[in-house]
Amino acid sequence: MKTITVFCGSSPGNDPLLMGTAYKLGQQLATNGIDLVYGGAKVGLMGAVADGALSANGRVIGILPGFLQTKEIAHEGLTELILVESMHERKLKMHELSEGVIALPGGYGTLEEYFEMLTWGQLGLHKKPVALLNINGFYDGLLTLADTMVASGLLKPVNREMMLVSATIDDLLAQMVAYQAPLVGKWLTPNKA
Repeated sequence: MKTITVFCGSSPGNDPLLMGTAYKLGQQLATNGIDLVYGGAKVGLMGAVADGALSANGRVIGILPGFLQTKEIAHEGLTELILVESMHERKLKMHELSEGVIALPGGYGTLEEYFEMLTWGQLGLHKKPVALLNINGFYDGLLTLADTMVASGLLKPVNREMMLVSATIDDLLAQMVAYQAPLVGKWLTPNKA
């Protein structure tokens, strides 16, 4: 993989490990020769992952809707900042530029971005790995919910397995490199009794 999109919070959170791990992820991507594509902001976890990559001389591409640039959150030190019209256009551009996705902790926006990429993969629109960096168990509740979806017959086990998860950067990157997209279709068929 040569380019990875990172979705994450624009806030720092209240656990210092989040900011530290975001910075370390950026550094590690750059050290491994992987370009970072992200949301273009200088604040929160977004700023930390970009700063980490830049500190290791990495290539960092920010994708930012124009309305957010006016709020003065754009990162000024990026390799490239691409301005787009909308949040949807931002997400599409991030998808087009990357070979995989990592979601760090975040709020509604991070989950929305993560699930759209995961859903596109489930529908066969791409074959990219979509991963969660589960810092301090942040995503444990989400993983439990995904297991409930499988147990309830609303999600195929093969699609649940698309959720690559690890608490460590090295393991997550290894899973992403080894990822093979499912060959089966999305639609479930009811059990015939």
